[in-house]
Amino acid sequence: MSTLIEMREIEKTYVVGEEKVRALRGVTFTIARGEYVAIMGPSGSGKSTLMNLIGCLDTPTAGTYLLNGQLVQDLDDDALARIRNKEIGFVFQTFNLLPRTNALQQVELPLVYAGLARKERREKAEKALLHVGLTDRAHHNPNELSGGQRQRVAIARALVTNPSILLADEPTGNLDSQTGEDIMRLFRELNELGNAIVLVTHEEDIAAHAKRIIRIRDGQISDDRPNDSRRAEAVSRAKREALES
Repeated sequence: MSTLIEMREIEKTYVVGEEKVRALRGVTFTIARGEYVAIMGPSGSGKSTLMNLIGCLDTPTAGTYLLNGQLVQDLDDDALARIRNKEIGFVFQTFNLLPRTNALQQVELPLVYAGLARKERREKAEKALLHVGLTDRAHHNPNELSGGQRQRVAIARALVTNPSILLADEPTGNLDSQTGEDIMRLFRELNELGNAIVLVTHEEDIAAHAKRIIRIRDGQISDDRPNDSRRAEAVSRAKREALES
């Protein structure tokens, strides 16, 4: 698989009053197209800062970040906005839906910013809602949807531009455990269809759904390896299927 994200010796320093805070300290990793990666770390570890850099919401103080072969830190604000809209689909813990806008219109929004014609926007938005199983809720506003349905709308909105990467920040944080499992099952299905997913979380059971886990502590990567629990689950499933056939 070709490289989608390449970060080399990434530093991020914030100035707080008279002090300098090093949020990231020489972070280096790559993510290939189609990978499903969880970034884990406790509060204050630097994972949120790293997520902001991956999502082009911020730029590094030092080091290099290549997204789809493009050097991110050299881009101005307008170019960063364009790359966010084209390359990255965001899914947030709080859904970030407009209160008086129906599901179909919510999903259309990124396409409005991209300048697509109304008919094409509508067709793509309807297809994205179908993809997440919400065709029958297309004309419902957020207050008429359950938490899981709201997150599915947010996922459809993230997918509608066919981005290079789906970036999810604590996507089950406001959901009950069963609904959270449903959303994680949807992420797995999307990844199996070829979507690259980066999941930022502090919860072990959510990270366990990913195929690779990058752990960050004190602004540095403390561990980066394939998810053994996913591999063991796959082996177990293969054995069950073999016995049943």
